[in-house]
Amino acid sequence: MRLSRHRRWVAPVVAAAAVGLTLTACTGDIADQEAGDVDCGPYEEYGTFDGASVTIGGTIQDLEADRLVESWSDFETCTGIEIDYQGSSEFEAQIAVLAEGGNAPDIGIVPQPGLLGRLAAGGWLIPASQGVEDNVDKWWSEDWKNYGTYDGTFYAAPLMASIKGYVWYSPSEFEEKGYEIPKTLDELTALSQQIADEGDHKPWCVGLESGEATGWPGTDWIEDWMLRLHGPDVYDQWVTHEIPFNDPKVAEAFDAVGEYLKNDDMVNGGIGDVSTQITEAFQTGGLPILDGECSLHHQASFYETFWNPEGGDENTVASDGTVFAFLTPPVNADDPLSVTGGGEFPVAFRDAEEVEAVRTYLSSDTWANNRVSLGGVISANTGVDPQNASSELLVQSIEILQDPETTFRFDGSDLMPGAVGADSFWKGIVSWISGEDTQKVLDTIEASWPSN
Repeated sequence: MRLSRHRRWVAPVVAAAAVGLTLTACTGDIADQEAGDVDCGPYEEYGTFDGASVTIGGTIQDLEADRLVESWSDFETCTGIEIDYQGSSEFEAQIAVLAEGGNAPDIGIVPQPGLLGRLAAGGWLIPASQGVEDNVDKWWSEDWKNYGTYDGTFYAAPLMASIKGYVWYSPSEFEEKGYEIPKTLDELTALSQQIADEGDHKPWCVGLESGEATGWPGTDWIEDWMLRLHGPDVYDQWVTHEIPFNDPKVAEAFDAVGEYLKNDDMVNGGIGDVSTQITEAFQTGGLPILDGECSLHHQASFYETFWNPEGGDENTVASDGTVFAFLTPPVNADDPLSVTGGGEFPVAFRDAEEVEAVRTYLSSDTWANNRVSLGGVISANTGVDPQNASSELLVQSIEILQDPETTFRFDGSDLMPGAVGADSFWKGIVSWISGEDTQKVLDTIEASWPSN
C-alpha cells in the first residue's frame, strides 16, 4: 500500500469516487503484510479495510501539513485506509461552496466553531459517530465538546489547540538590556515605551496579511484585551451579542490595542510603517526579532513552527534559546490566569465507516500524543503527556490547558457568526489600521451582525 502524502484532491473527482466507493472489511492479512515493523496494536480497534480511501481538506499547510500526514501514517498502514490531504489558505472561503455543490472532501478540518455551525445549518455535515463521541467524553472537557456541537447535535471532536496571546521575544536581548517580563498590562506598556525611547528599533513587529482572511491576527489582540480588561463574563456577552459590538467596553479594548498597532512609535519594526502590518504575512511578521529589528511579537503558541521557516532547527524555542514567549499579562499581577485560544474540528461530509474510523482515531489520545510528539503543536486532549511536546513553551501551554484553574475562552471571532467573525471583524481590523475611526469601525461591524 502507498503511504499517502498530502496531494491535491480534485473536488469533482472526489465526489464521483465517493458515490462508487465500496467498503469491504478484510481479514487483516493485507494490513499485516504491509505493516512491517509498525506496531499495529494501538490501531486494532479501528478495523481493517480493503481499498478504502478518505480525503481531507483544511487550512494546514507546509511543514505543519507534513507532520499532520506523518501523524496518521501508521494508522494508514495498519487499517488499509489511504488518506489524501490537501491544505489551502482558501479552505475557509471555499468549503461552503464545495459542500453546497456536493464537492467537499470527506473530512474538512474546520478552524472555527462559527463555520462549523454554518455548515451544519446548511445540512451538509454528518453527525459524529458514537466512537468519536465516546473519545470526546473521555478526553476532552465539556466546553470543548460544545464547540463541536450545533443546535444540540454533536458533529466533531476537537483536534489540535493553540493558546493565543503569547508575546514572543529574544531571551538574549532581554538579558543584555535588562528587560523584565511584564507582569501587568501597564508594565507591558512601559516596556514597549522604553524600547521605543531607546531608538534602536520599533518595539513591535506585526503581520496581519493572510489572503482572504487578512486581519485575523488583529482580532486576536482585541480578544486578549477584552478578556483581560473586562473579564470572562463580559467576553462571553460580547461573543454572543448580549452586548453590541459597538459597546463602549469593546471600544476600550480597541483603543488600548490601538496604542500599539496604530502608533508609528510602536510598529512595524524591521518592516516599515503602520500600514505595512496589512501587507506583511502573519507567517513572517515576527521574524525581525531574529535580526534584532524588533523586540516583541504577539502571536499564538503555534507560531513556534515559523521560527525555522526552512524546517531546520537553528532557532530554538526556550527560555534560554533564540526565542521564547510570555503570555499577555493581566491588568493586575494577582488576577487569575485567563487565556484565549483556538482549535480545529474534523467535520464529515460523507457517511462511511472508513471516514468515521479516521475521525475516531483523530479524536483519540493515541493520535494526540503522536502529533504532539512530532513537534510544533499542542492539544487540549487530557490524555496528552505534556512532556511529549517539542519545546518548553509547548509543554507549558499543554499544562495551562489541562489546569482546571485556568480560565479559557475560545477565540471570539471563531465563535461569532461567519458574517462577523470571518468577515466584517477581519475587514474592520484592516480599515481600522488604515486609519478609520474606532467608533465607525465598530458601528460597521455591529451592523453586519445577523438579525437571527
